[in-house]
Amino acid sequence: MTDYSEEQRNELEALESIYPDSFTVLSEKPTTFTITVTSEAGENDETVQTTLKFTYREKYPDEAPLYEIVSQENLDDNDVTDIIKLLEQQAEENLGMVMIFTLVSAVQEKLNEIVDQIKTRREEEKKQKEREAEEEEKQRFHGTPVTIENFLNWKAKFDAELLEIKRKKMKEEEQAGKNKLSGKQLFEMDHNLDTSDIQFLEE
Repeated sequence: MTDYSEEQRNELEALESIYPDSFTVLSEKPTTFTITVTSEAGENDETVQTTLKFTYREKYPDEAPLYEIVSQENLDDNDVTDIIKLLEQQAEENLGMVMIFTLVSAVQEKLNEIVDQIKTRREEEKKQKEREAEEEEKQRFHGTPVTIENFLNWKAKFDAELLEIKRKKMKEEEQAGKNKLSGKQLFEMDHNLDTSDIQFLEE
């Protein structure tokens, strides 16, 4: 017959020596403890962290322990869901063996992956911003690229404006022409004009 309490006691001792700084016993009946798992440092020494709380069931390790995430840092909801799923899967695979170290190690790996993803995401965002800035710069220097379509649009507009200017000019000249009298008309209106030059010469 399996001595569950003996196995549990031995595992607790081992865990205490493996995780001296992050292992805390909360109660002895039932045996409940927390282990804080921290990822390796990412960019700018950023880490993600979670504190896992485990409770031994009476027949652990033949029964999976109870587990929950009691606190976390820099993890979003999807990450937390993924960690819980990972714990479920690992607990099922390791039934019958003491498994806390295995569960914690799996979470540790997951946290390292998350840090890498954050780093990759940041790098992608940075590259994207640089690309956008370059595009903006190009746009500023090059303006709108000329295509046949937009050139024809511009030309049609330009021709229309030119035509409008010509039309206005012709109208103005017409108006001015109406008010201008020909030499003959001036002579007919003012009879002094035929002698004005002679008077001018005499003077």
